[in-house]
Amino acid sequence: MPKAYWVATYRSIDNPEALAAYSRLAGPAIQAAGGRFLARGPAVAAWEAGLLQRTVLIEFDSVAAARAAHDAPAYQEALRALGNGAVRDLRVVEGVA
Repeated sequence: MPKAYWVATYRSIDNPEALAAYSRLAGPAIQAAGGRFLARGPAVAAWEAGLLQRTVLIEFDSVAAARAAHDAPAYQEALRALGNGAVRDLRVVEGVA
């Protein structure tokens, strides 16, 4: 079964305190669900329509595990803490086998 990846790109961070609260809750929730952080931080280069904003890449063992992590109560609590503190794009993509 191929791995799956969460790819989160931030268009804007409007409330750094809300993002910090989200991060304190989301990191442990994602790791408890089997997620492994591969990259996170500001982009070092961007082309086309890209922005030099925060990007996060998280690996999961499967698409089902990635979906379950997102839907888990602990991660949903983190999302509530974030509220409208950031505009982001979160996707799950399946790895190449």
